[in-house]
Amino acid sequence: MAIATTRRDFDKSKFFAGIARGIAGALLFALPMLMTMEMWELGVYMDRSRLLLLLLVNIPLLIILSDRVGFEETSTWRQAIRDASIAYALGIVSSTLILVAMGVIKQDQSAHEIIGMIALQAVPASIGAMLGRSQLGGQSDDDDDKDDDDDDPVHERETSYAGELFLMAVGALFLNLNVAPTEEMILLSYKMTPWHALIIIAASLAVMHSFVYALSFKGSHDLAEGTPSWHAFVRFTLPGYLIAGLISAYCLWTFHRTDDIGSTQILMAVVILSFPGAIGAAAARLIL
Repeated sequence: MAIATTRRDFDKSKFFAGIARGIAGALLFALPMLMTMEMWELGVYMDRSRLLLLLLVNIPLLIILSDRVGFEETSTWRQAIRDASIAYALGIVSSTLILVAMGVIKQDQSAHEIIGMIALQAVPASIGAMLGRSQLGGQSDDDDDKDDDDDDPVHERETSYAGELFLMAVGALFLNLNVAPTEEMILLSYKMTPWHALIIIAASLAVMHSFVYALSFKGSHDLAEGTPSWHAFVRFTLPGYLIAGLISAYCLWTFHRTDDIGSTQILMAVVILSFPGAIGAAAARLIL
């Protein structure tokens, strides 16, 4: 009985430590957006159907992500949904407290404005809360024992090809949320020429591939012996860049950055936003 009680207490302490890391992650990853004026304004005037769609998209994203980096190891969808709900709640609470503390939310504002600002900010904050375990969590005792037994690093959970693509989508979305709401995306789309666009595309592909395969970052991937060098580029980098481009187009549409501008400017905006999106996609493969 004493052993069982100790085990439950240990599990609870791990869970609450995960909650604390979730709050820290929400602040660490979402604070730039919480202090961005365009995000405040978007929460007030953006189309509510687009905001609702973003909120709905975030739910399955958090559920799937929780299976990878949740507050604790999950073995069922019910546990994953629980972790996703907690992350969303932490995102809402953290966003509300920060916006109130900074004077962005005031008593004389309408419920429509307040709810819009909190709902929009809760999306990146909830993703940050979920990533808090991955980036701020320490090794467990079991992991320490494994390290003592051999010189190999802590074993990571195997990720399928579809899982790798999903992680790239999460990384692209999270980084795009930082810059897609800004006016600079539209300004740059008017300044760029087709030659600039080609250079940005080439740079995005080169940086994305180098992050994962060439620069020996922690978590980088090694090609299997006998695998040609172009295999990873075709199998991961190109699809990852396409995903970053689709995520970029979606973010620009969601934040009304494609309204009332020509198709050429939209394409240019997608290309320029895909640059940070590609970096976020590559980084996600390294750290998640």
